[in-house]
Amino acid sequence: MTFSAPAPTQLDPVVRHLYVHVPFCPSICPYCDFHVLTRQAGLVERYLERLEQEAAELAAAYAVDLDTVYLGGGTPSFLRDHELRALVESVQRHLGWGRAENTLEINPGTVSTERAALWRSLGFDRASVGVQSLDDATLKFLGRRHDARQARDAVSRLIAQDFRVSGDLITAVPGQPLDSDIHGLVELGVGHVSAYTLTIEPGTEFARRGVQVDEDAEREGFERTEELLAGHGFSRYEVSNYARAGQESRHNLSYWQGKTYLGLGPGAAGHYPVPTPGADALTLRRTNPHLHDWLVGQQGETLLVDPHEYVTDALFMGLRLRRGLDLADLTRRSGVDVAGRYGLVIERQVRLGLLEHSGTNLRATAQGWWVLNRIVREFMEVDAAETA
Repeated sequence: MTFSAPAPTQLDPVVRHLYVHVPFCPSICPYCDFHVLTRQAGLVERYLERLEQEAAELAAAYAVDLDTVYLGGGTPSFLRDHELRALVESVQRHLGWGRAENTLEINPGTVSTERAALWRSLGFDRASVGVQSLDDATLKFLGRRHDARQARDAVSRLIAQDFRVSGDLITAVPGQPLDSDIHGLVELGVGHVSAYTLTIEPGTEFARRGVQVDEDAEREGFERTEELLAGHGFSRYEVSNYARAGQESRHNLSYWQGKTYLGLGPGAAGHYPVPTPGADALTLRRTNPHLHDWLVGQQGETLLVDPHEYVTDALFMGLRLRRGLDLADLTRRSGVDVAGRYGLVIERQVRLGLLEHSGTNLRATAQGWWVLNRIVREFMEVDAAETA
C-alpha cells in the first residue's frame, strides 16, 4: 500500500502553554518515579539561577503567548515563599503568564492561610492538591507525610482563597475506602478530581518491596470512581480526570489535544514547533536532563517528529479524551489524510467495539480505553508497513 506525501500543515507557530518542573520534595514517596530529590544547601538557589537562564533561552528561540502555566514536580509548594516568588518573576519577565489558567501543584502539608493568599497574589488561580486519600492508614501505606486532617484543611483553605481546586486520588490501594475518599473530596468542594491507579514502576521502593496491584481491584476502582463521581455531577472527560462543568484542566487539555508547549526546568518535557514544518519534521520533542546535568547547561534528548509520528501521538493522546478527536482537524494540522491513511484500522476497531466513528469524530469506547496502547500500535503498524 502506498500513500501520498503529507500536504502543507496549519500548525499554530505560537507556543501557548508552559510546564515548569520543580524537582524538590520533602521526601520521596515509595511509588514515585518522577525526577525528584530532597533539597540540599545551595541547590535551590542554583536551580533558580539556571531557570532564569533557560527561560530567557526559550523566549529567544520561540514565539510565545501563554494561555496556561503549570508548575509541577516534585513539590512546587515546598519552595520557600521568596523562592517561589523569584521563580514566578523569572517566568513572567521572560515568557509572560497564562491568561486562561495558572496551576500550582501543592502538597497538603505545605498549606496555611497565609501561604494560600500569597500563592493567589502571585497569579496562581488553580491548585492541584496531592490528597491521594482521606484515610490515614492508606496515606501511611503510600508513604505520604500528611494526614487526612491536613488534606481536608488544605483544600478548604485554598477554596477560601478562591482557587479552582483539583484533588488527586490514588486508587486500587490495598484496604483503601474508595467510596469515603471520593465522597469526602466532593464534600470539601473540589471542582476537579484526578484519579490514578496505583502503578508499580521499576526502580521505586514499592517495586523493591514487591508490592503488587490486583488487576480486579484496578478495574473495580476505575469503574467505581466514575460511578460515584457521576452521581455528584462530575463528568469523566479524560481517562483519569473528572470535572464539573467548566472545571477541566485547560493546561492538560493542551497535551491531550496535541498542542505545542514549553518545558522549563530539569527533567521537563516540551513539545515545540520547528521553523519550517514539513515532511521531515513537523514538531520537535525535547526532554531536559536531570538536575545536575541541567545545571551545567547540558542538552537533553531531542526527537524530531514527522507528520505521521505527530498523527499517531495525537491519536494516542486524543483518544484518552471522552469526546475523542476531530480527524478533519488533525488532517489540517498534520497535512496527513488521517481518515484515508488509517481507515482500515479504524473500521476494524469500530467492529470490535473499541472505537466509535461518527462523521469526522473518532473516540474510544470504555472497552477501548483499556486497550488503548494496542489500538495505537495498529495505527503505527500502518506507518511501519509503508517504510518496510
